[in-house]
Amino acid sequence: MLELIGAAPSVFVRATRLALEEKGVPYALTAAAPHSPPVLAISPFGRIPVMRHEDFELFGSMAIIEYADAVFPGARLLPPEPRAAARIRQWANAVSADVFPDFGGYMLANAFPKGPDGRPDPQVVGALMPQVHRALGQLERAVGSGFLTGTAFSVADMYLMPMLAYLRIFPESSAIIAQSSVLTRYYEQHAARPSYRATEPPPLPGMRSAAL
Repeated sequence: MLELIGAAPSVFVRATRLALEEKGVPYALTAAAPHSPPVLAISPFGRIPVMRHEDFELFGSMAIIEYADAVFPGARLLPPEPRAAARIRQWANAVSADVFPDFGGYMLANAFPKGPDGRPDPQVVGALMPQVHRALGQLERAVGSGFLTGTAFSVADMYLMPMLAYLRIFPESSAIIAQSSVLTRYYEQHAARPSYRATEPPPLPGMRSAAL
């Protein structure tokens, strides 16, 4: 059995779990925070998730997903056709490297509020909203077909869905998504998948969803 190490609320841990669930990989999730000793024992950067499989250790969500896809039986997460696989990697990388930075500060400001009375600081949130608007507009155009790439749920969508889950909770981003029939349809379509329901993280005290 593969051991996945990280915190269930992390969007990248959940993306990895979605891939493992879709692939049918037997795994166990060991709870560990970023930069904790179990994580630093595998990743010099302290980021989650990390993985242990028998005597092999690995860090990085995409590296773990590709390893599991190659080692375990089941339908391929990354197709053998080079161009189709490249498109999936392209969008998965774009979501993690380009989209997440636009959302990350805003999500943290809501998940760990530092404003008056324990609420999100309106000045901080307001300053971050232009990039949230921009990123959601880009995604609205990208998912018009119902998928980030091709005609099926892919690893690229697995990276995006956990982020949208948080954005649908926080008020400003939730309002933007609610006004977009494309983003709403995209989310609701994939949120019905068994893999998505199976990886729902537990809420933190005082929040309707878990932290990032």
